[in-house]
Amino acid sequence: MLSVRDLSVDFLMRGGRRVAAVGGVSLDLRAGECLALVGESGCGKSVLASALLGLLPGNAEVRGTALLDEVDLLSADERVLARRVRGRRLGLIPQSPAAHLTPVRTVRSQLVETVREITGTRGATARRRAEEVAARAAFPGDHLDRYPHELSGGLAQRAATALALVGDAPVLLADEPTTGLDRDLVEHTVDELRRHADQGRGLLVITHDLAAAERIADRIAVMYAGRIVETGPAPGFFGDPGPAHPYARALLAALPERDFTPIPGMPPDLDALPAGCAFAPRCARADDRCRRLPELLDGVACHHPLLRPPGEEPRA
Repeated sequence: MLSVRDLSVDFLMRGGRRVAAVGGVSLDLRAGECLALVGESGCGKSVLASALLGLLPGNAEVRGTALLDEVDLLSADERVLARRVRGRRLGLIPQSPAAHLTPVRTVRSQLVETVREITGTRGATARRRAEEVAARAAFPGDHLDRYPHELSGGLAQRAATALALVGDAPVLLADEPTTGLDRDLVEHTVDELRRHADQGRGLLVITHDLAAAERIADRIAVMYAGRIVETGPAPGFFGDPGPAHPYARALLAALPERDFTPIPGMPPDLDALPAGCAFAPRCARADDRCRRLPELLDGVACHHPLLRPPGEEPRA
């Protein structure tokens, strides 16, 4: 349903500084599938989402292709994106929901207007549809007539989720959809998004919540310093044999329910990326080969992929 090839985003800053936020990302999203894009803050996940929706600032330089129903999202003009894509073919649950809600209008009025614009329904039918999508997002009906400033962070997140569900878009992009939610609401939201995919649509989830990713995803893509470093089926990623890239394995090991071992060091600055593997300064397996940028081969971009847990010797 969505095919992204060699997507790169650079931000051109004052003084000629160039920030390489996304570098050469390729991914596919199929009908009925959930792909979870995971990685540390600042690795470029949300920039990738903004690029697909044409929501980057004017100093962004975008290269590559992103085909959705034969429309190249990266080269389409604003009229095409506004009239044919956003909300209709590609829905968005934003990372910062408060910034996407109109502060002077109630949640109900924004939902009803979105229903009218996207589905063409009017009157009582539109109001009923607005209440239905609010319920799907676990947004309480007695809060529908509140204004955004009267909502908690979790309620704002649920309002934004409801708005994204209005059009039942063939592809839904959920950028940190569980932010501000307690665990019960996380599970409700994740299950509702999973139903979206199970009905034959595509779902791209960007998340720090690896527990939510494990619950919802069919495939995992791990991003580090603007690049995809590992992709693969979710069951094998979270179970056996586990991740093959040292960074991906370290992400899982950092979880409290696993080893609770932090990843040493810090991610590199995106305006000063090394010529080779960006994870090498934090990786115990790094050597001279890591001075070359590894290609993504067989789902792993690493010169030293982990075929078994560290310290485990191959069986005879």
